[in-house]
Amino acid sequence: MTAFIDIDGIQVSPDHYIDGHRVGSSESFADHSPIDGRLIGHIAAGLPEHCDAALDAARRAFPAWAALGPAARAERLLAFAEAFKRRGDDLARVESEDNGMLVTRLRGHQVERCAHNIAFFAQQALQQQDHRIEGKNARHHVRYDPAGVCVLITPWNSPMMLTTWKLGPALAAGNTVVVKPPEWAPLTCSLLADIAHQAGIPPGVFNVVQGLGATTGAALVADPRVARVSFTGSVPTAKTIAAATARHLTPTSFELGGKSPLIVLPDADLDLAAATAALQYRNAGQVCLAGTRLLVHADVADDFVARMKKVVDGLKVGDPREPATEIGPLIHPRQFDKVTGYVERARARGARILWGGRPHPQGSLYYEPTLIDGVEQEDEIVQEEVFGPVLTLQRFTSDGEAVHLANGTRYGLAATVFGAPDHAAVVGRQLRAGMVWLNAFFLRDLEAPFGGVGDSGIGREGGHWSFDFFCDIKDVMQPQKPYAPAFAGR
Repeated sequence: MTAFIDIDGIQVSPDHYIDGHRVGSSESFADHSPIDGRLIGHIAAGLPEHCDAALDAARRAFPAWAALGPAARAERLLAFAEAFKRRGDDLARVESEDNGMLVTRLRGHQVERCAHNIAFFAQQALQQQDHRIEGKNARHHVRYDPAGVCVLITPWNSPMMLTTWKLGPALAAGNTVVVKPPEWAPLTCSLLADIAHQAGIPPGVFNVVQGLGATTGAALVADPRVARVSFTGSVPTAKTIAAATARHLTPTSFELGGKSPLIVLPDADLDLAAATAALQYRNAGQVCLAGTRLLVHADVADDFVARMKKVVDGLKVGDPREPATEIGPLIHPRQFDKVTGYVERARARGARILWGGRPHPQGSLYYEPTLIDGVEQEDEIVQEEVFGPVLTLQRFTSDGEAVHLANGTRYGLAATVFGAPDHAAVVGRQLRAGMVWLNAFFLRDLEAPFGGVGDSGIGREGGHWSFDFFCDIKDVMQPQKPYAPAFAGR
């Protein structure tokens, strides 16, 4: 295996990062760029001995890292966040090459957000230990104690952001971690390990073991040394993980898929709604929060579609490294075949393709932004997560029908409603979703809870909810008045 993978002069190690050192493997897997299909390199595959070594390193490092306390950990994590920002351009270029995300979006939004993920939770941890309750009989000091070794499994659609989203609170809480990056886009996690090392994060506190989910991931989540498992990905994989962690009652958090509705009421600002609907094609539709089901009132549906078409016609599909590009490639041939299969089966059932519905001439993994009309609620294309630039259109004639359609899948991650403010709020309150946007989309604050219901996940991340998961919560009580033990009847 080569010592480094070179991406535009940026050196990225293909090896694991365990206990502060790079560790190779006798087995590897290929990593290809979705931009043009070229082989980026061969990545060290995690074998049982690598999983064992990483978990042992994390367990050895845990007592000292936990004993530092929130203030000392915050100092080191803030240095980590600053080091992250200094390497922001490198991270953006590596992530784009590895998973096809737009360089402009990575530089303009994600790098800053990733650094903030680390810094915010470092500071939030300081506040958690000040939680006190003055009860009737006792004073309560609620402590958030570190849980132990955490396994963090991140997805391929946004590996850099979602790794830091988990890493920030896990480390700030005083835990040590083993990260299992996505096999289709592992490189920014590897680069992140170098940055952590250079920023002074102690050996064993942050480990990276690469590999396939069915082998490396399965070995990590089933290990009794693991105190927490945090997973973002598909529902079938989550069910497999849940079965493994149940054997040891390991607390597990899942952020899974979505089939979110975007509702356009008859009193909506149609230009705003249409522009936001077109935004759902971002990252080639590979966004769990995307409002892929457009539910539009029949009275305004034709007007809405015409306005949306004007926006979509102006979108440029192309190389994600080019500044003018707005939609890049799907990540992998398997994902491309999955998206194509959904569209072709919908077409065969009689659905109407209003636009798109075919590969884009840019390259083998590029697919045209697509809108499908003439679908029924029970259709596969309405019920299943496509995870590509494919939206469906359904018309409704009443608020009740809109709510019924919106709530009519097994998912419940997010929802978006456009309409007069009071009207949108009334509809929004009736939606089964972990988060609802009114006349907006994708606004997020780290203090707020993030997560879904139904097949969209278990648990919440963000703010104190992250610490509720990554900590063992302890109530330390002192009596409000002198205490004297007494048996009943005396």
